[in-house]
Amino acid sequence: MFKDRVLIVDGLNLFTRHFIANPAMSDNGEHVGGIVGFFNAMMHLVEKCKPEGVIVVWEGGGSVKKRGLYKEYKNKSKPQNLNRYYSEDIPSTYENRNLQLRTLIKILSSLPICQTYIEGAEADDAIGYICKYILKEKNKIIVSSDHDFYQLIDDKTIIWSPTTKGFVNEAKVIERFGIHPVNFYLAKSIAGDASDNIPGVKGVGYKTLSKRFQKFTEESEYILSDLLLEAKSKVNNKGPRIFSSIVNEENLIKRNIKLVLLDSNNLSISHIKKLENDIENFAPTWNNKDVHKILRESTIKSIDLQRWNYLLKNLKKGTIK
Repeated sequence: MFKDRVLIVDGLNLFTRHFIANPAMSDNGEHVGGIVGFFNAMMHLVEKCKPEGVIVVWEGGGSVKKRGLYKEYKNKSKPQNLNRYYSEDIPSTYENRNLQLRTLIKILSSLPICQTYIEGAEADDAIGYICKYILKEKNKIIVSSDHDFYQLIDDKTIIWSPTTKGFVNEAKVIERFGIHPVNFYLAKSIAGDASDNIPGVKGVGYKTLSKRFQKFTEESEYILSDLLLEAKSKVNNKGPRIFSSIVNEENLIKRNIKLVLLDSNNLSISHIKKLENDIENFAPTWNNKDVHKILRESTIKSIDLQRWNYLLKNLKKGTIK
């Protein structure tokens, strides 16, 4: 399952998890938990999965196209709940976060790790395109706690969840949601997503969908037009309201599909060209001198560079493709 595998890391997702929770400090008294936690997690995954390549995909400022479709998209995101175990919070949290991100990106640039982002688009859409098109034939492990990526799971793609510290495959998605990954985007378009402020069809969740529509559990793709036909055929005064609710919310579901489907639909031609160029022309570099310099200037001593050097040897051997 893991032969010729590539790690694809949802960069901001992994960083933020550790920025919030990891209390590591530099010798200068700066919070550096995002950097330290990110590297510790990466070391664990490189050691566990032994990939031939690592791609870190960063956010590009949010999706202009998605906000054009629905202006309320992601506008109710909860503020970060910092949990650093300190008596007083460190001042200028936002500035510290950005400083850590800049430092992390600089360090990764000196290692045999590919980094990419596309301006005006989300990392989710970039990762979706990479998996479906650029690295279609590769075995891939997506590193993220975001359920959006469940729709990408197939015989060549699985998820590593930093939350559960385990792999998520087809069987686990079906067990938890009752939905096959190939149909996850459609189910999510109906159920909605409170974390992204995407309203769904009222009273309809994943388990209800799998119970009332058998095709959601099947490996073949269940397209919206077929779903609507089936729902219309089951609408009656005495039956469950789910069928009429879905029929009545056709336009909502169509809009949500445009928001949640990870493909090329929310990317421009220039976005796609940049992604392809960044990955296809990536040439691994390894500059230990620069890494040591950055860590020394940041007074970060809690990263095991000796272990990193050992683990990164395989990544230095060749390009991802």
